[in-house]
Amino acid sequence: MTAMTAPAEAHWSTTPARYRREERSAAVGRGESVWRRAATDVLRWRVKTASGFHVDDASPVRVGARPVITVGLLGTAVREPVEVVEVVKGTDRVGFAYRTLPGHPVEGEEAFVISRSGDEVRLTVRSLTRPAAEQPWRALFPALLVAQAVAHRRYLRALR
Repeated sequence: MTAMTAPAEAHWSTTPARYRREERSAAVGRGESVWRRAATDVLRWRVKTASGFHVDDASPVRVGARPVITVGLLGTAVREPVEVVEVVKGTDRVGFAYRTLPGHPVEGEEAFVISRSGDEVRLTVRSLTRPAAEQPWRALFPALLVAQAVAHRRYLRALR
């Protein structure tokens, strides 16, 4: 299965209809040691776990894996079932994408990619989001977009 967020591509050009698209990037650091650490961390869910999420299977990502991610929200543990749909392991680009499964608060996909250009190492987060079919999540979608914005800021600081 190919990811809609195109983690293997430097430029993300296609967005499926009806999804809210977001792409953000931030510097992680410079140099070979930063690259090696960040590339390892991104493939072990560190972007999520360092941002306040718990991943029930934090082994290295692999296509087809279906971990359940949990996050505390307003005093409640929110379960986010996902499936890894693409893993990228290149010399200058490493990362993965997962799609949400039924029961997740939103429907869509998210990708986390470490890339390097020369000495600079960057983290890019891409997401496609739309309301989940199930209630109460569908009604809470505007509030979930605010929570997603907070999470994206945390993600971009997670591997520094």
